[in-house]
Amino acid sequence: MLLLLLNLPAAAQDAAAVHGGPVRALAMGVDGTLASGSFDQSVILWDVAAGRARTVLRWHQGAVAALAPLPDGGFASAGEDGRIALWPAGSLGPEPARVLEGHAGPVAALAVQEGILASASWDGTARLWPLAGGAARVLEAHRGQVNGVAFLPDGTPATAGYDGSIRLWPAAGAPRILAELGLPVNALLALPDGALAAGGADGAVRILAPDGRQRELAAGNRPIAALAASPDGRLLAAASLGGSVTLWALPEGRLRHSLEGPGLPVWSVAFAADGRTLWTGGADRRVRRWDAATGQAIGPLVSEGGDAAPRAGLDPHGARVFRACAACHALTAEGGPMAGPSLAGIFGRRMGSLPGYRYSERLARGDIVWTRETVADLFTRGPDVVTPGTRMPIQTVGDPEDLRALLDFLEAATQPETR
Repeated sequence: MLLLLLNLPAAAQDAAAVHGGPVRALAMGVDGTLASGSFDQSVILWDVAAGRARTVLRWHQGAVAALAPLPDGGFASAGEDGRIALWPAGSLGPEPARVLEGHAGPVAALAVQEGILASASWDGTARLWPLAGGAARVLEAHRGQVNGVAFLPDGTPATAGYDGSIRLWPAAGAPRILAELGLPVNALLALPDGALAAGGADGAVRILAPDGRQRELAAGNRPIAALAASPDGRLLAAASLGGSVTLWALPEGRLRHSLEGPGLPVWSVAFAADGRTLWTGGADRRVRRWDAATGQAIGPLVSEGGDAAPRAGLDPHGARVFRACAACHALTAEGGPMAGPSLAGIFGRRMGSLPGYRYSERLARGDIVWTRETVADLFTRGPDVVTPGTRMPIQTVGDPEDLRALLDFLEAATQPETR
């Protein structure tokens, strides 16, 4: 099992953070670029050789839950807003080159094969989108949300969902049920030998042969969140919401390693093209790398920015209250990609006016100027009352002394440091 992030000091957690929220999705591009998607609504493209963030893409209006490499370079991204963004290599501007719309709920998974992009959604459907253009084929049969999608080696799409069924979708004719597992399936992965791996809510990984025969790998008792296989299909990684990542040797199904390090839960896994490096992402907001052969940690990637611990001389009481905000907001303009806008210079700034940040429709109206009084009102009545429709989590500060300390802290910490 992985060590709890709570064992680290809060300041160290924030200083080491990469994304402003849990890392929900990972994908390795055809050129060796690693992409990560997060609850902070961003996609980061990484230079893995340098161990640094190369590009931050902020376009989605919600958590990014799914990534897939495009055949000619670049990535597709999707998530909570139900839209699929295509980012071809060489077209990484502030807007995607193309947007695929049609899902009526969050997109949970993406897969690409032979010019077709497949998407699985909580609206109860999967869709097959021709990358060259044209109408999508809608796949409807699951009862409830569709959590996983994959392509078999022969190009047949497979889907898995909350109803526990795994379905195959031939080009013509009705879908075929490959298996009924009797419990929600959270992740689906096609293996090079034609089998499928399914990650269940019971913590088990099931390997399904093309004829429907099953083998079970007991990865733990917490739900499986993500699966990844090495390119040769000899290693399978399973990430758990309980914080464990297990590595299995295939086809024998032998447990090779249980990875140890901070992160609870672990949301995403991906192998490098050579199969020797495994990448993981989770609640600690970092992208971590591991030696797949030994199970040893190599170290996390780091962002170009990132707030350090609050500077000396600030009110420690206010700093403690601010910890609830630190997961989403940086205190300085150099604070790196976060779920919420930077708070640098917030007092006297009009709501929704920070350049480069995609605000919710409510905050983009800009009808509030942030002062001690308006910030106090926000945390007294709550964001859901003061700015209804905002994506900001609902939270209040009920203790007058805590609120005063928070305001004092913010006034000092968000001003440029004088030297």
